[in-house]
Amino acid sequence: MSWNRRVFSLSLDNRKAKLVQSRRRPGRYELSVDGIPQSVVSMTEPTDLEYAYTRHIARAMDAAAEPGAPLFTVHLGAGALTLARYVEATRPGSPQLVVEFEPTLYAAVIAALPLPPGSDLRVIFGDARAVADADLPDEKPMPSSPSREWVDARFTVVDLWDAAVIRHRVASQEFYRRIAARSAATGVVAVNLLDGHPFEYSRRQAATLSSVFEHVAIVFDAEPEDDEGPLGNVVIFASDEPLDIVTTPDLLGTPRPHYLHDGPLNSWIADARIMTDADGTDSPDPDDPIWN
Repeated sequence: MSWNRRVFSLSLDNRKAKLVQSRRRPGRYELSVDGIPQSVVSMTEPTDLEYAYTRHIARAMDAAAEPGAPLFTVHLGAGALTLARYVEATRPGSPQLVVEFEPTLYAAVIAALPLPPGSDLRVIFGDARAVADADLPDEKPMPSSPSREWVDARFTVVDLWDAAVIRHRVASQEFYRRIAARSAATGVVAVNLLDGHPFEYSRRQAATLSSVFEHVAIVFDAEPEDDEGPLGNVVIFASDEPLDIVTTPDLLGTPRPHYLHDGPLNSWIADARIMTDADGTDSPDPDDPIWN
């Protein structure tokens, strides 16, 4: 007897989104867009994270407040809400905010994979850059502005993918300044990238975030000096306070991933240019022959 693993398949403009259940691991689901994996969720154990980059971010979340204490978390890009489910599992009832561009996809994900009862998660549908650029409270916003809810974030996850590419308008200095303005004084920002040697894009992103925040650290899934290595996830953490992954590197677990901060990070950034709205680039495209 055959088993249909597909939960749903949706057309989103010119792209196809699909949610499938694992054949070997019941309760585990993968969301993909145009065949590119976006999120993996375990409905039976939401703290069991498939991808290394999500584990890096989760460990930083664990350190961002006392165990079990509420943590106001903002997720730019929803996917299947993997990290939002992690926060709810480890810090029940934490206020969370999602900014998501695809309401149809979000509705399908929530219908197929409901959040636990009592979850305090709100969603703003729209372009993350437009929402970030909307009025802040000290700028006399319109009473109906949904961006009023995005204030004093303790932890912000920037995971804004257009299929497999990050557009430069959500990776510029101007964009990160708006995120900083919406963060708490001790807030942490985690930016998920995809890059490979010589990491020109990541170096520019690190330079850009360093121009906005006092403290920056970068975590690699692959060896940063491997000039034959493939594209891999790169996570940049930024804050105006010292970062826990720097002060307590054991947070990253074992085997510890490659990471840079302080002087070694500055040397690695070298002369990389800050990305602005006028001088930015999209992230590397995995379909570019250079990566194959």
